[in-house]
Amino acid sequence: MRVIPTRLHGIIDYVVGVMLMASPYVLGFADGGAAEFVPVALGFSAVIYSLFTDYELGAIRAIPMPVHLGLDAASGIVLAASPWLFGFADQVHLPHLLFGLFEVAASLTTRTRPSSGLVMGDA
Repeated sequence: MRVIPTRLHGIIDYVVGVMLMASPYVLGFADGGAAEFVPVALGFSAVIYSLFTDYELGAIRAIPMPVHLGLDAASGIVLAASPWLFGFADQVHLPHLLFGLFEVAASLTTRTRPSSGLVMGDA
C-alpha cells in the first residue's frame, strides 16, 4: 500500500539524509571507523540522489521515482545490516538498524508518481 505522497517523501529524504550524516556525532559513535562512515556516506548519497530525482523536491529531475525508491531500499538494507556486515555491532547497532528499517519502509510505502491536481503548497 503506497500511501506516502512523493512531496512528503522528498522532505523525508532530505531530513533523514542530514540526520544520518549527523547521527555519529550527535549519538556519540564518531570514532573514525565504519560505524561513523556508513551513515555519513549513505546520508550524503541520499541527499545527492534526491537532488537528481524526478519529484517535487528534485533539482535536476533525472532519476525516475521508482529508481529512487530502489536506491532507498538498497541503502536501508545496507544500513540496517552494516553493524554485522562491518563488525561494529558490539559498539553500536540500534541507530543503523532503525534508520535502515525506516528507509526500507518508506521506500515500500511511497507513491511512484506525484498526485494529480493541487499539491501541498500550491494555491
